[in-house]
Amino acid sequence: MSLKFIGEGDVAPDFELEDQNGAKIRLSDFKGRKVVLYFYPKDDTPGCTKEACSFRDNIQRISERNAVVLGVSADSVQSHKKFAQKYGLNFHILSDPEKKAITHYNVYVKKKMYGREYWGVERSTFIIDEQGRIKKAFRGVSVDGHVDQVLQEL
Repeated sequence: MSLKFIGEGDVAPDFELEDQNGAKIRLSDFKGRKVVLYFYPKDDTPGCTKEACSFRDNIQRISERNAVVLGVSADSVQSHKKFAQKYGLNFHILSDPEKKAITHYNVYVKKKMYGREYWGVERSTFIIDEQGRIKKAFRGVSVDGHVDQVLQEL
């Protein structure tokens, strides 16, 4: 587990992960552009699908603000490929099965459902500025209206 809590003003930890097509993507590849880095629990589940489709449907508005979207979960490249194809996702979805980025961004947390505790990914979004610093951190995100919040911050 990462000991330092990552927050606004911090340098965004770099990482290299594979996207849904097996391409290696580094956060640092996007220096000079804003990055909407969002972490989500699981491919093809109701909340995660709604969130991904919301980013998909607003990709033009996000691009107009000189920003890219990167989604991250612990699902496999193959799972991401199916998810992206099924919903026509038009941005990189990164596979982090070893939870490297997930841990660096402190989004792997103890959760509770139906009275039982377990570890999982907290739905979170980080807006990273052109210099690679975290401009805004949204933790424990509610899917409804979230992309509008992101657009306001861009």
